[in-house]
Amino acid sequence: MYGHGMSPTTPLLIAFAIAVGCLPPLQAGVNATISGYHGHPLWGAITNTIVASLTLAVAIAALRVPTSGLRGLAQAPPWSWFGGFMGATMVVSAIVLAPRLGAATYVTSTVVGTVTASMLVDHFGFVGFSAHPVSALRLCGGALVVAGMILVQRN
Repeated sequence: MYGHGMSPTTPLLIAFAIAVGCLPPLQAGVNATISGYHGHPLWGAITNTIVASLTLAVAIAALRVPTSGLRGLAQAPPWSWFGGFMGATMVVSAIVLAPRLGAATYVTSTVVGTVTASMLVDHFGFVGFSAHPVSALRLCGGALVVAGMILVQRN
């Protein structure tokens, strides 16, 4: 379903992905701050989720995105319902871990996890992705990410 074609817009999409990649340390700090005012990380996470849901609702209304109805949802694979659980886990983990570890240690650690899981997802073609076998170059790239995490965490 998803491919790795290189189109003229690919560099722009990569630049946008890099910009979005700048958000996790900011989001972790923002969510940790609101959690402090609530008195518990779970209240900070629910605040995040409510604001995110309202933002998406406004976007759907502004863009007049048509609904597909519930019929399509009934045909979705069971594993596709775990995205919200994963998102909640990521938000709560960032709220709890980032202030303790620091932004750079937290983010580089999650990047190692992201790259590792991404290579496995690509290799086996999990969750709707086309299979892209792990190669020696990809393994070297993953090792460099781990090395980068270690270097960033050193004082």
